[in-house]
Amino acid sequence: MDFIRVRASADGAETISYWTGDVYGWQDDGGPHHLFGFEGLNVARARPAEGGGWELLTREAALYLDPRTRRPIDVWDNPLTGRAVEVQHVFNDPVNQRLGAYPVPVTRLGEQVVFNVDIRLSYPSPLPVAKYPENSAQDTYRALELFQFFASAADVASELPGVPAVFSWCRVSPWLPWMAMGQRPGGLVYHCRGAKVAEVPQALRERVGERFLHAPTEWTAPNMTSWTAFADKVGR
Repeated sequence: MDFIRVRASADGAETISYWTGDVYGWQDDGGPHHLFGFEGLNVARARPAEGGGWELLTREAALYLDPRTRRPIDVWDNPLTGRAVEVQHVFNDPVNQRLGAYPVPVTRLGEQVVFNVDIRLSYPSPLPVAKYPENSAQDTYRALELFQFFASAADVASELPGVPAVFSWCRVSPWLPWMAMGQRPGGLVYHCRGAKVAEVPQALRERVGERFLHAPTEWTAPNMTSWTAFADKVGR
């Protein structure tokens, strides 16, 4: 599967994907507001799945940054509420996927090919409004995760198990639980770009720790998200 070679490596080698970008907030009566910088990594290992297709074993970490200094922030003065809140950075372990049930769309653009993965999410929120009125926008979690992976057409046509690639990522989501926005109208837009890399910036390495520099070796479930991590932190 060409997409596996672009996203990770078909020989099971660990693949580090690094990204950087920004997070914007919008409300019905204001914005958009430039709320954060955002920097992170995902480390993936691909392996054939029983019955066909592939399993993608990954974990990821990301930091919310001051949009001006680009340094991590651990307490955030929310300009939309006037309240200081503790920042919950992203430490999602695992973030696993099974691939192969449907083809990934691909577009040829000159000497490049682009694989796009548009993920529409809608499922019961781990944070029901009745139990978490300050931290949940609604009882159904709805979001979009929009990825584009760019690679050389010649590399994709080669025998390389892992193809060099760059990518873009856009996410549209509700307010994060730790922002304590309740049911205020509006939400967040993430706009990031990244690439497969051999290593990540030293400051990010030191902050996320050794565990998040390596992919899982076995399939585990359920996946972790910022919403389930918050629920675990405060006690479900």
